Amino acid sequence: MLEQDTDYWQPVRSRAFPFFTVLFYTLNIKLPILSYRYYSMYGHVEKLAEQIKKGASSLEGVEAKLWQVAETLPEEVLTKMSAPPKSDVPIITPSELAEADGFVFGFPTRFGMMAAQFKAFLDATGGLWRTQQLAGKPAGIFYSTGSQGGGQETTALTAITQLVHHGMIFVPIGYTFGAGMFEMEQVKGGSPYGAGTFAGDGSRQPTELELEQAFHQGKYIAAITKKLKEAA
Repeated sequence: MLEQDTDYWQPVRSRAFPFFTVLFYTLNIKLPILSYRYYSMYGHVEKLAEQIKKGASSLEGVEAKLWQVAETLPEEVLTKMSAPPKSDVPIITPSELAEADGFVFGFPTRFGMMAAQFKAFLDATGGLWRTQQLAGKPAGIFYSTGSQGGGQETTALTAITQLVHHGMIFVPIGYTFGAGMFEMEQVKGGSPYGAGTFAGDGSRQPTELELEQAFHQGKYIAAITKKLKEAA
């Protein structure tokens, strides 16, 4: 079975105030507009994306929106993989990325890298790269892996190349989550790169601590996006 990681983020529309987008495969912010995009096959990344959006939205003056990228696998393959139906979160198009002031991208891992569905979406952003419409905008990363050695850091590390070529500013959470970063009594996903969870065989769901870390990431990156927007 493929390593189970879910969720990507999606963009948001920009205005005079910052806007944040969370994108995933399976997250947006006002004033500063923050966009959350993700891809999620089994829903794990989507659960993290929802918390990231809540964290961003908890910051005054920020509008957050959740998006997901399109599925690339045919329905018969998804059925054989026992993948649940997709949620009604809107599907983003590459051009919509330019409307956001900041991003949080989420996805499951496949052999230590982002899932192909999210990579296919980024491969379609050549027009934005040519015009450098995403340059200078902050972006974070979150992820899901099938096991503790399944790519909690390499998935984020290898995804940074996508941000670099667009000139985006990678914003890790570092150790700002405090004591939660040093938890040793329970299994916990995530790293200084960003929030994360373990899917196992698909039955394990994000723990309360993992969801709290995702909420923190959303609020933390939204605050930085807002500062950059106000200083511009």
